[in-house]
Amino acid sequence: MKAKEYLKQAYRLDQRINSNIKEVGELRAMAGSISSPQLSADKVQTSHNGDAPFERALVRIWEMEAKIDAEIDLYVDLKNQIREVISQIDNVDEQMVLRYRYIHNKTWEQIGMELFVDKSTVKRWHDTALTHVVVPENPILISQLDENEPL
Repeated sequence: MKAKEYLKQAYRLDQRINSNIKEVGELRAMAGSISSPQLSADKVQTSHNGDAPFERALVRIWEMEAKIDAEIDLYVDLKNQIREVISQIDNVDEQMVLRYRYIHNKTWEQIGMELFVDKSTVKRWHDTALTHVVVPENPILISQLDENEPL
């Protein structure tokens, strides 16, 4: 795994967590809504599911919350590992560029403002810093948490 791919994982996992949190909010809204009864005379149902309509939504909410908790645990571990990797770099400017970019998710312009340099200098420091990054022997990979697998 290349240094940039490794470092970008935290941002991607953060996006996934935020997406899942949004989905839980939508499920909560659905679970809280009251559905109207179906009074059609044309439809004859021979078996009836005794579960309340909102029960499926609640089960899905609990599953999603468990998944989010696992993702957050992985996110915290990954961020700590990334901080450790960045701290191994000798040049403080390069460290700061990587911290602002991959820990704080700042844009090139924002990093330049923080470090009082222009965008091209930030990108140059970033490119140099990436050559100094040593990916851990056993890196945390967000692929360890399968998107489709329930927790």
